[in-house]
Amino acid sequence: MIFSNKTVFITGATRGIGRAIALKMASQGANIVVTGKSNVPHPKLPGTIFTVAEEVEKAGGKVLPLKIDVRNEDSVKEGIEKAAEHFGGIDILVNNASAILLMDTQTLAVKRYDLMQQVNARGTFIASKYAIPYLKKAENPHILTMSPPINLSPKWFKNHVAYTISKYGMSMTTLGLSEELKEYGIAANSLWPKTIIGTAAISYLMGEEGLKMSRKPEIVADAAFEIFKKDSTIATGNFYLDEDVLRETGQTDFSKYNYVQGAKIMPDLFLEF
Repeated sequence: MIFSNKTVFITGATRGIGRAIALKMASQGANIVVTGKSNVPHPKLPGTIFTVAEEVEKAGGKVLPLKIDVRNEDSVKEGIEKAAEHFGGIDILVNNASAILLMDTQTLAVKRYDLMQQVNARGTFIASKYAIPYLKKAENPHILTMSPPINLSPKWFKNHVAYTISKYGMSMTTLGLSEELKEYGIAANSLWPKTIIGTAAISYLMGEEGLKMSRKPEIVADAAFEIFKKDSTIATGNFYLDEDVLRETGQTDFSKYNYVQGAKIMPDLFLEF
């Protein structure tokens, strides 16, 4: 229970990877700030800040559910201030909130382009900006952003240039913050799944077939947990892959994370094998 009394602020925590990280860290005794736009049930998407808050408490963590829209600077700033006041500080920030629409330039509506930039790159920047003053006061502080290693191969831009720009914007924020915050001992890293993860986004984009080729969000949560244990003064500026992080701990069998045992798992975007 090395995370007892540590506070973890998670954007986009109402489902998928954000929820999985919340529950993993709660099981280790952490205080969890569950944030998201969903404060009432959505007809097509599971989970609200309150349903996840209940799960966090059952998992053993203290919780503060907050309705936050990462596109709104005031919403983020006020949320971080409330969280820090409620728990006495912030030790870990997880930039998980993300919007995805895999469309070519000619098809994509500009308002959808704006949405991805606002949630992904800009939202990550804003949340990090307002968390930094509290992270400076923390012991072993971490910023972890759910974004890929930067791969400038044109094939990762060809079919969804807007989405790629937005995710690489998150990754460049990691790169910049890792240098900017070194003097304060604040780690800034990115984490990306080696395979597609069975989230609401995958269900929407690929349906049941997509889930069959996916791993569960728990693999990302387990990797995040291992990253948070690392020394923040040393382990910074990295673009971690979930499976590689867990291999470092001696894990070799990842079949328990598969939705369908024996199914062929699909690699995620932006990775070369």
